[in-house]
Amino acid sequence: MARTVNGAFEEFLKESVNLDPNDTSSARSSRDWLVKQINILPSKHAGFLDIYEEVHIHYGSFARRTKIRELDDLDIIIGLKSLGATYVDSGDAVQITVPSNSAFQALCHDNSLLLNSRRVINTFVKALSDVPQYARAELKRNGSAAVLNLSSYPWSFDIVPGFFTTPESDGRTYYVIPNGSGHWMKTDPRVDQARVPRINQANGGHVLAPLRLIKYWNRRPTMPTIPSYLLECMVLNYYEYRNDASQYPDIEVISLLLYIAGAVLSSVQDPKKIQGDINSLDWDERLAIHTRASQDARRASSARELEASGDHQGSIRKWGEIFGPAFPEYTI
Repeated sequence: MARTVNGAFEEFLKESVNLDPNDTSSARSSRDWLVKQINILPSKHAGFLDIYEEVHIHYGSFARRTKIRELDDLDIIIGLKSLGATYVDSGDAVQITVPSNSAFQALCHDNSLLLNSRRVINTFVKALSDVPQYARAELKRNGSAAVLNLSSYPWSFDIVPGFFTTPESDGRTYYVIPNGSGHWMKTDPRVDQARVPRINQANGGHVLAPLRLIKYWNRRPTMPTIPSYLLECMVLNYYEYRNDASQYPDIEVISLLLYIAGAVLSSVQDPKKIQGDINSLDWDERLAIHTRASQDARRASSARELEASGDHQGSIRKWGEIFGPAFPEYTI
């Protein structure tokens, strides 16, 4: 319950949008403990892959502080030593060739020396099932990760095996991770991890709140859902060359809705400069999102006008039309 628009947004962010601080703390502790258990797997399983601890990296929206509640997953890339393996990037996929008689040979595609990412993931699934705390956990392989679901926590862990490359001809290094089809792909979560705080700090720390609000808006069943990473990239593109974000997130939401209405119709380039256009939405989905974002931008503008006239009750009601029933109601 709130008496002012600012109060309503503060309550909404705290109670419905931002992660619960206790969950955040617990998730980090459980994640760090899990990584320690993974690091000692080679000492417990003869022939297990050589772990390259120095290149482990937490990635995904939780690591970037852009996750909204409820916390459902945490992503970890676990570094592996290459042991003489080499890779070729064909554009569609990265193929990793291992030396004959290496520890990787049993994990290759049949009748080849090409490393099979599915078999590497399965190695983690099998080994983790022997960790006492995880013996009764649900462990499975999805396209690119070993997924660990614990009954003691509402979140899962996506454990992604990966290699860290030596510098290529342009000086860049990459992570090479499973592509979901048995081979591999390049990525570089360091780019995204550096981009978020850089843009947020350039705008006085006022980017994370509207970004999370837009992610919440995107979840509502009023239009096709924009993939989370794509939406995050669009929001960051909007702020990339600005340094004047308002401390009032409702003001930023209006501008972001207008921006998304246009940006969703166009290509959105991968900030890591690896994938090219990451906007995979079909045209009907883009039009539906464009329409909804435009409509909600008009509602948001009306809400601002009501607030400016002193009608906080009417303004809060209008914001509730945009964000749904979890948005606080006006109270006298």
